[in-house]
Amino acid sequence: MALKRVNIILKDNRTFQGFLLPESNGKIVLKLNSGYNMVLDKKEVKSIKTIEQLTEKKFKTEDYNKNKSLKTISILHTGGTIASRVSYDTGGVSSQFKPEDLIRMYPELKEIANIESKLIQNMWSDDLRFKHFEILADAIEKEIKKKVNGIIIGIGTDNLTVASAALSFIIENPPIPILLVGAQRSSDRGSSDAAINLISAMKFITKTDYKGVAICMHGSSSDEYCLILPATKTKKLHTSRRDAFKPVNDSVIAKIEGDKITFLKPYKTEGKLNIKPKMEENVGLIKITINMNSKQFEFFKGYKGLIIEGTGLGHTPGDVVDKYTKEHEKIMNSIKRLTKSGCIVVMTSTCLYGRVNMNVYSKGNNLQEAGVIGNFNDILPETAFVKLAWLLGNYKKEDVKVLICKNLRGEISETSSEDWTSANSQFAR
Repeated sequence: MALKRVNIILKDNRTFQGFLLPESNGKIVLKLNSGYNMVLDKKEVKSIKTIEQLTEKKFKTEDYNKNKSLKTISILHTGGTIASRVSYDTGGVSSQFKPEDLIRMYPELKEIANIESKLIQNMWSDDLRFKHFEILADAIEKEIKKKVNGIIIGIGTDNLTVASAALSFIIENPPIPILLVGAQRSSDRGSSDAAINLISAMKFITKTDYKGVAICMHGSSSDEYCLILPATKTKKLHTSRRDAFKPVNDSVIAKIEGDKITFLKPYKTEGKLNIKPKMEENVGLIKITINMNSKQFEFFKGYKGLIIEGTGLGHTPGDVVDKYTKEHEKIMNSIKRLTKSGCIVVMTSTCLYGRVNMNVYSKGNNLQEAGVIGNFNDILPETAFVKLAWLLGNYKKEDVKVLICKNLRGEISETSSEDWTSANSQFAR
């Protein structure tokens, strides 16, 4: 259908303007001028008046001639908004994956590097499964063999950090930079960060000798600069801000400000490529809160691994203090049964900063006696989850128990940062 810009008046006399999109579950969907969608019940609507009617814009695809003097970057698309534009047929965002399309969208790219572009999968990052990492690793290996100078993975932001952590374990010592890049703001919005994130990633690849998996995203809420962030120690800390991604118990690798690139921490550039893509499916993650019951832990019976996102220094319910807490003894017994069955149970903390220390309180000692491991780590729970799945997919169980507590890809810091307020101080403004 052709896209209509409309004026909608509700029965309470509120007025909204925007593009009328196809109905969803019998509801009226309006794309507001801000770029966000609004869903309205038909019963609330008094009138809909068409302001203008648009038709699909046809873009001419120009021939893309590579420049032999430039480096080559392979862009592997898995979804997200980096390679997308508004469709005036539907009002939605349609993806454009060919090099010619990307250069039409971002003309600056052809001055930075030659582009190879491949669609791996067009999906929300929420729908990622371990098998997708195996598929992605295979595609990355093929691009490395083609001698490209770097790889950019376009991906949705919701699980970008989980994907970066998984790939950092799967791909050991990559000989080129592999950067995961997303966008917090849709490409149909004037405030989209897609262009600068992609351009900054390409500049970083072409102007440095960095080798490894990392993340490239906005460093501030404006378009001042982008940051190269550690693959296993970064977390998305805001739902919509463009500078939502921050390192936790770690520091920024580099800053890209226009054509200026500043490294902020040392990095290694040597090592032999080793790709181990297998991941164990039967691994879980459970978040500790109040009012839990033993059935929540019994669910993981038969699993090979379980990450506990514990409270504080690494705790779970466990003490019986009155008649209302008798369930806590059952919870501890459930944990014991899991570890005795061969399930590797690893403790992490829901606190972003600091380290697990199950030696401080009796509760932590009881968990260790129950077979829970992971003392003194500061690994993020999501990173621990993919690390444990990867270890179980590639190593013997006894080796996994040792390796899960060792720093393999920068996921466990030697010392935890005391500057724990700096990462989210901008969000307070």
